[in-house]
Amino acid sequence: MCDPEILRAVKDAGRPGGRPYRDVQTGGPLQRLERAIVGAQNVVDLTHAMHEDFPTYLGQSQFHRRKQLRYSERGINIDTITTSEHVGTHIDAPLHFSEDGQSVDEIPIASLIAPLCVVDIREKVSADADAELTLDDLMMWTERHGSVPPNACVAMLSGWASFVETARFRNADQAGIMHFPGIHPEVADYLLEETEAVGLAVDTLSLDKGISRDFRTHRAWLPAGGWGLECLASLDMVPASGSTIMVGAPKHRGGTGGAARAFALF
Repeated sequence: MCDPEILRAVKDAGRPGGRPYRDVQTGGPLQRLERAIVGAQNVVDLTHAMHEDFPTYLGQSQFHRRKQLRYSERGINIDTITTSEHVGTHIDAPLHFSEDGQSVDEIPIASLIAPLCVVDIREKVSADADAELTLDDLMMWTERHGSVPPNACVAMLSGWASFVETARFRNADQAGIMHFPGIHPEVADYLLEETEAVGLAVDTLSLDKGISRDFRTHRAWLPAGGWGLECLASLDMVPASGSTIMVGAPKHRGGTGGAARAFALF
């Protein structure tokens, strides 16, 4: 049994950006967690394994590892790892694109347990690598599955995760410009104005499509207090609605993001 004061503190923490949680439909975070675990028959790991050659936005390795202690010599294995906050399957904190937004350690834990809305745009991506998840796509999703639930994470399923071990994941042309799908900024605007969603997620390197140079989706979503997940895996194994995403975010002070272990229960 959880102490009522703890439940009240979680509720009062509010959603990122200062807007309070209103969990009339889904209950509080502990109720969501209980329902997700008790009713779940499946769990899907949405996280790619990190390694030195994992593709990055900048095109250079941003994950480095050296052996600090070896079992054969000291009876223990320890590696020293140097990495960017924004490489591999990772979370973007509001601070990533704002002067004084929430850092990754300040994201309320309640917002990291979220109903997951998976919007499938694979058909149009197969014809156009620069395609985006648009407001029309989201409206078609709501017609089939109902309104975006409170505290939700809206995820773009583009199928791009299947290219993660190849050069096509970055899909850079001869001028170095990348071509991969992203989320249109109008979707971010709509979710902020009309819903209580807290997260955006993609199976590509960026919330914005690869050719973007103004990062309008990042700039609309993150400063308003939402968090983002990039480089998700296995979204094709998760239903369009009815699952719960759980995000294991890092907690280093002042962080703009960091490696995340995310999984879906349904």
